[in-house]
Amino acid sequence: MTGLDSVSDAIGDPVDARHHRAMAAAIRHVAERWTEQPTLEDLAGLAGMSPFHFQRLFTRWVGISPKRFVQYLTLDGARRLLDDNRSLLDTALDVGLSGPSRLHDLFVACEGMTPGEYKALGDGLTIRWGLHDCPFGRALVGLTARGVCWLSFSDRDDAGDALAEFTAAWPAARLVEDAAATAPVAARVFGPAAPAGAGEPLRLLLRGTNFQIKVWEALLRIPEGAVASYEDVARAIGQPTASRAVGAAVGRNPVCVLIPCHRVIQKSGIIHNYRYGVPRKRALLAWEQARRSPAADGAGVTSPARRAW
Repeated sequence: MTGLDSVSDAIGDPVDARHHRAMAAAIRHVAERWTEQPTLEDLAGLAGMSPFHFQRLFTRWVGISPKRFVQYLTLDGARRLLDDNRSLLDTALDVGLSGPSRLHDLFVACEGMTPGEYKALGDGLTIRWGLHDCPFGRALVGLTARGVCWLSFSDRDDAGDALAEFTAAWPAARLVEDAAATAPVAARVFGPAAPAGAGEPLRLLLRGTNFQIKVWEALLRIPEGAVASYEDVARAIGQPTASRAVGAAVGRNPVCVLIPCHRVIQKSGIIHNYRYGVPRKRALLAWEQARRSPAADGAGVTSPARRAW
């Protein structure tokens, strides 16, 4: 059997779903208008909540306060990270290690499909899928017995665009809606950061060309809270003149966030070209930078809009 066995909505608690969507809308607003330095009162008004209630919910769902999130949304910060990360990425690749991040100390293990499996388009494969609210909108997760094969975002309540892309990518697979099966994956990706090396690796099943998989494996070595340029990645895989091909492979990443394609930016530091929108890419980078920072909210942290890097 192929296609979707069920297309019903995968929301659990309607109150939690409503809160998640309010937080996702607030994040999108900040990511699009961060230069205006929106205040807690501005964001609470947008969500239709009191500042106190909004502050609590935002910190609960996003993991950091609204103030810190705004502080980390800056292009200058991305430029600084790019400068810092060149040596980090090169060093990590040279010694065969990944960065000091929750996604990279044995958190993710990749398995590429064989050429035969690649051509079969998922024939004989069962993929359980579910829709989950997260701080960045609705997330569609696809899970096989061998690992996660899909993670994408949608801004639509029914996630029709994400579902269409998902089914087109796996036309011969048996797709079964099972949000209970995929919920632990969503919780692990978007929940509180776990200690490095804690638990078993989250396995990925990747369907891509040899070149694409090589690029995706290099992306896994970019530490959380850091960025790299397309040229950096091209050098890391031993093809320094293949920046354009690297960009194409980055854009074909089937498991966003888990393979952190959002951490690749232009050499100039400009954040662009994200399949789920530049504001979401900027928001993901800010979220990671803030979570990785040891500073407490408001303790000695100046606004990025005023900071001279």
